[in-house]
Amino acid sequence: MRERPKIGLALSGGAARGLAHIGVLKALEAESIPIDMIAGTSAGAMVGACYAKERKASILEEIALGIDWKKLAQLVDLHLILVGKGFVRGQTVTSFLSCLTGEVKFKDLEIPLAVVATDVESMEEVVIMEGSVLEALRASISIPVMFCPLEWGGRFLIDGGIVNPMPVDVVRNMGAGVVIAVNVLAISQKTAERGRREEKKDKTKPTKHLASTRLLVVKKKIDSLVRQNRDKIKIFDELSHTAKTKIYTGRGKLDPKTPNIFEVLMQSFHAMQYEKVRLASKSADIVINPDVSRIGTFGFHKAEEAISQGYKATKDILPRLREKIRRP
Repeated sequence: MRERPKIGLALSGGAARGLAHIGVLKALEAESIPIDMIAGTSAGAMVGACYAKERKASILEEIALGIDWKKLAQLVDLHLILVGKGFVRGQTVTSFLSCLTGEVKFKDLEIPLAVVATDVESMEEVVIMEGSVLEALRASISIPVMFCPLEWGGRFLIDGGIVNPMPVDVVRNMGAGVVIAVNVLAISQKTAERGRREEKKDKTKPTKHLASTRLLVVKKKIDSLVRQNRDKIKIFDELSHTAKTKIYTGRGKLDPKTPNIFEVLMQSFHAMQYEKVRLASKSADIVINPDVSRIGTFGFHKAEEAISQGYKATKDILPRLREKIRRP
């Protein structure tokens, strides 16, 4: 009896849309499709690392649905805004990521993992497969301007999506015979959606799971971080309220629906990645494209919809995937 080909996952970046990766993993797990290796960029690296640690999509789903994302979004460091280093400080991000992965090393993961980052000076791809998973993730999610670069081995690293938004080649080089690429870098289509009747959503219900120790730890950590930064949060809220009053009222007021600078930045960032994702898709054996166009870049509160779309899109490609696995 011949051996089945090794199956690798290439998970794209995509900020909040990356939560759809959880639905993909949930569907593959439900269908007993084995995953032998994972390569991820940014949000894909974060989801991939959490799964590689324990192989349990249900825990990832529980955490994604159980986190108070609005509370987490309050963790902005005003000092870094003023000095121009980035909008989110490393300590806060690292503290949050540590809740998800702990201090695990790559060698201790259940599934081999590769995390993609970018050298900010040379603009070279940096593939991390050893050492601290936490540090690798901190580098891979460091969106320019928004996050401080991470110093790693004498280099300063930022978001891997700049050079390789969907690392099909990386997972292929790891030894994958069949590569499943998951693309969640959809461009928001709010304008096109206006006036259109909302489609009937796939009502895939979240997996029933008692509140795990992991979720309780994550919630506790976020509460602690918010308490530690409550003075800065208060100042930021007051400044934000004052700014909004001046911008949205009086003469020359701005339409409140105008996209903010972060949304514009991320949409531009994702648009620039489009061609690289298109080329990477050609070299994958299976490409899963969850419909996350209705989920904004920072729409983490839409976790249930993202997971549902990932699950649905994966179910749709299962016949082709099984055929690929059966081929010699």
